[in-house]
Amino acid sequence: MTSELNQLRERFVERGGQITQSIGIGRVIGQVFAHVYFSPTAQTLDDLTRELGISKGSASMAVRQLEQWGGLKEVSKRGERKDYFEANDDFGRIIRRALLDLIGRRMKVTDSLLEDGEAYLIENGKDSRDKEIQFLHRRIRKLRHFRDRAQYIWDSSIVRLLLK
Repeated sequence: MTSELNQLRERFVERGGQITQSIGIGRVIGQVFAHVYFSPTAQTLDDLTRELGISKGSASMAVRQLEQWGGLKEVSKRGERKDYFEANDDFGRIIRRALLDLIGRRMKVTDSLLEDGEAYLIENGKDSRDKEIQFLHRRIRKLRHFRDRAQYIWDSSIVRLLLK
């Protein structure tokens, strides 16, 4: 029975990694969360590296990210100096915090690119007869408009309530 339970647990760990990889978060984060979630005891970084076959650096980065999103919490064991981690089972809260972090970060990167593009066009667009510059200007303006609308929606009180 123990072998079958381990296989089932390994399938969940693998699937967790596939899910997070498919949405661009990275495979290790999903594997770490699933491993800790399906572990009956708190896990250390050493446990994660041994059980998942990942480096201590990868385990540490995944744990820190999951802690930031509220997916894992650090617990202490009397007489132990190692850090132990348990999984939070409030999936809604974890997903909300991850979305807020990931979308906010991606919007900042987009802002930077739009600003660079707009600055380039202002600097090099003095000859407004250049069809390529006109084309890029229209495209960037349209993208800026979409980004501004997305930011307005993202900042709305309704979205904030939904992600609360």
